[in-house]
Amino acid sequence: MHRVIHFSIVIIALLVSGCSQQLLRQTCVKLTPEVNYCLAPMLTGSANDEKILSQKISFTHGEKHHELLTQLELTPTTMTMVGLAPIGQALFTVTFDGDEVLSQQNVLMGEDFKAEYLMAIMQLIYWPHEQVNPYFSQGAMQDVDCDKARCSALVVNSSRAITIDYTHENPWIADVVLHFPAANITLTISPLL
Repeated sequence: MHRVIHFSIVIIALLVSGCSQQLLRQTCVKLTPEVNYCLAPMLTGSANDEKILSQKISFTHGEKHHELLTQLELTPTTMTMVGLAPIGQALFTVTFDGDEVLSQQNVLMGEDFKAEYLMAIMQLIYWPHEQVNPYFSQGAMQDVDCDKARCSALVVNSSRAITIDYTHENPWIADVVLHFPAANITLTISPLL
């Protein structure tokens, strides 16, 4: 009986490990043909030492539309994002420790899922402009005029490569819409309070 139980545990472990893969990702991403962004260090300051943000993300790429639930957790040393399908299936866990990006992802995510891009986008949305701007090869994030509570954009050569609209001045409690025309992507993020 013990041998059967042990064998069952080994089989389950093999099946579970076969459903995900661990990948070391780049810490720099190409946002446009002329703009690279390297992930910025962790947020600093007593008010920002630790944050946990649960979110619903709607992602549109061309004609494709996806939704997922995420939890973004920030500590003084790491940035971690966990993604779940709306039905609760684990999709990925991505961690950035200031030096490297490690992605544990469900094989269903496929090769097209680039965890480092998701981490970069989260930094552009939530990090202060002065903290991310030194990490662009060119261009800069800046606040821009709009009819929302707040808007910012990645401005490159006087044009907006990425725009971000917020329903509140504080990005951590705002609904956020990110437009990334070069990649044909729109990302809508709603905090789950």
